[in-house]
Amino acid sequence: MYHNLSKAYPRTAMALTFVGVAGLAVAVAAAAASAGINADADPDDTCELVAAQTDIKILSPLTLEYNEEQTEYWSTACGALMPSCILAPSTTDEVAAIMATLLGTDELFAVKSGGHNPNNGWASVADGPLISTMNLNEVIFDPKTETVRVGPGNRWDEVAAALDGTGYTAVGGRIGNVGVGGYLLGGGLSFQSLNHGWAANSVLEYTLVLPNATVVAVQEANHPDLFLALKGGGNNFGIVTSFLLKAYPQGDVWGGNLWFEENEKTTPAVLQAIRDFTEYNTDPKAGIIVTSERTLATLVQLWIVFLFYDGPDPPEEVFKNFTDVKPFLNTCKTQTMSELVSGNNWAVLKGNVYQIGTETVPLPSSADGAEIMSAFFDTWANASDGAALIPGTIASIAFQPAPKGLARAARRQGGDLLDLDDDLDRLVLELNYSFTYNSSYAEVDDVMRDTYGGLREVVQNYTEAGRLPADAYLPLFANDAFYAQDYWARLRPESAVLARRVAQDVDPDGVFRTRTGGWKP
Repeated sequence: MYHNLSKAYPRTAMALTFVGVAGLAVAVAAAAASAGINADADPDDTCELVAAQTDIKILSPLTLEYNEEQTEYWSTACGALMPSCILAPSTTDEVAAIMATLLGTDELFAVKSGGHNPNNGWASVADGPLISTMNLNEVIFDPKTETVRVGPGNRWDEVAAALDGTGYTAVGGRIGNVGVGGYLLGGGLSFQSLNHGWAANSVLEYTLVLPNATVVAVQEANHPDLFLALKGGGNNFGIVTSFLLKAYPQGDVWGGNLWFEENEKTTPAVLQAIRDFTEYNTDPKAGIIVTSERTLATLVQLWIVFLFYDGPDPPEEVFKNFTDVKPFLNTCKTQTMSELVSGNNWAVLKGNVYQIGTETVPLPSSADGAEIMSAFFDTWANASDGAALIPGTIASIAFQPAPKGLARAARRQGGDLLDLDDDLDRLVLELNYSFTYNSSYAEVDDVMRDTYGGLREVVQNYTEAGRLPADAYLPLFANDAFYAQDYWARLRPESAVLARRVAQDVDPDGVFRTRTGGWKP
């Protein structure tokens, strides 16, 4: 029995088949006919054509709905890019009809889930149509198969709320406001990653509208290369209209935040706790994010630690290295998963411009940990000083463990494009700059490049000195990467080759390579 848990829309009636390049013209004609598109429609304006000849919901400029949807970005710079219209399909068929229409134009376009990615043009567009997945928001749980079908228009707090009371959860975002679609296509780091790998490792099926406007239910059994390419390959292969996810038994969890002043006593202790947790924690139920926050204008500097335990009470020793540092505020408690991820939404600062970048670094040894962890921290702090005079700037670094156990869990679950080995423990560093005015974007852009470039240089210097492992595989985590970082070059060559071949197979005309943002293989 299926349980429709929130705002569900009917599945597409279109045949779920994979149509090759030879069937392009027939497929496009069929999709267009199903939407009522005729030869008299203007082929040069997607918005005008869809408005005139389909029942697809359209948000037009200068309307309240359009303006509200444009505020649903984490970065106001993305919201400042004004699409010619916002298309809000409610079914896979409607997405296919939009895709068929786009094939008749040469317009740039974008697809938006939650608007979390702050890279301009990734989930935002100026002048061309924006496809919002806001109405593709089904959450359908099947206890018999222990699966949940989730639409990309959801945010993770909505998914968690829908699953409350079922005794199950899905592997998803640690901050509830993050959207489902971009998160899963970028890989997705979760509090549960030690148990289940990246969130993408728990996807069983993608309902995908291909660039040629046909629809395929992508599973490992029927399209193994495409299935793998979608696990970290971003928006290069079409538009996903639903994800079938493994659901996992879930009761109450424990978690919240520890707050510390950043000073010469707490900072070395917190850095040591991060290093030791990453190497020595053996409890797969435990997860952390450790952030340092600097409000540059007022010189407020804090450590904020996000803790999670997949159970009502953690063993005392799991987080002892952090609690022994004596936080001035501790909000951790037993609660539902929904309450925890929704409670973490305080970290989303609305109404600012954002830039996010990343660097992946090897975990330093116990002997070298104090020095190298301090070098990471000091390099970030010194680089962030370059933004001190930019109005409203808040600089943040997040230390996110990616230990050997995560790599093992990901491979147990079928693997992904990142294809981490378990030869070493790693840290994924997330680098954030939040600031007031879009006019400061270029200046902060330079600071961001200095920040991740400086961290990369630290790794190279310690590697050359023999104090970090040589030939370490250090891919970039797509969900945190800056637009100027070379995501594909940092993957294993075989992963990039596979993604490039799959993109060419499903999109021989390069629709998504040339008309949408994102890293292109």
